[in-house]
Amino acid sequence: MKTNPLFLLSFLICLWTFSCKPSASSSDETLAALIPLLGASANANVCPKSPLPSDILLANTIVSAEANVSGFSDPNKAINGVCGAGELVGSLDVYALEISGSGASMILSWGGRTVKNVADSIDFIVYDNSFRVSGDTNTYAMDPSVIQVSLDGSKYCGFNPSYTAGNINLMTNWLKFGGLRPVYYNMTTNPLSNEDLFIVTGGTFLLGGGDGFDLDDLDPNDLNDVNCDATAVSDIQTTGFKFIKITSASNVINHADGTNKFPWPPGSYNGSDIDGVVARELQ
Repeated sequence: MKTNPLFLLSFLICLWTFSCKPSASSSDETLAALIPLLGASANANVCPKSPLPSDILLANTIVSAEANVSGFSDPNKAINGVCGAGELVGSLDVYALEISGSGASMILSWGGRTVKNVADSIDFIVYDNSFRVSGDTNTYAMDPSVIQVSLDGSKYCGFNPSYTAGNINLMTNWLKFGGLRPVYYNMTTNPLSNEDLFIVTGGTFLLGGGDGFDLDDLDPNDLNDVNCDATAVSDIQTTGFKFIKITSASNVINHADGTNKFPWPPGSYNGSDIDGVVARELQ
């Protein structure tokens, strides 16, 4: 979780309500900053939908989840639907991982079903709660996560993500991570079909936001893989996968920087925030 949204919301409300004789312009600016957070709070009350849309291929089973971040410790938030809040604020309907330790990872599945490798397509999308923090469209408050998938629950293969040293809030400095892009998809206020979610709108952004992954990009040379080799990668690319492991990047070694772990953006008091994972096709 970036700077605690609940604290920030309360602070802005107090600031706007009790400021001593604010000027019209300062009052307007404060209200403008408050509106996105009020919207996120309202969305939290109406999303997720019940019952969930039947056409959305959400990961629906918690295999492992040990994080216990105050206020965001319910792992069901990672499988109960996607409740994105848009470009400028993150959703509150998330399960927060820890920055380090066993609570920095969680594993989800589709209840025994297999996520297919669809030809020439992104195969699944990971939804976090990142948001833009400045007028620069490349500068975001992010919770980078390392994504690995497995067919048998023991061999986890990843995408060999990389971080380019520099501004830690520049999205282009992070490649092949989850937790980078804002989430526009909201099951209640911005409903989309499963097919719509995989529409690329320009560059690396998707119509419903989130971070997309193509199984053809799995890398058997990823040094953070678990029991994975070229055969395991080939099996996943041919057959698909059943399990997805999401880990806060802060708990993963950045081998390009020796034995140091990936850096963690300032202002985040816990690890990655998981809103959901959606598959393109299941079998």
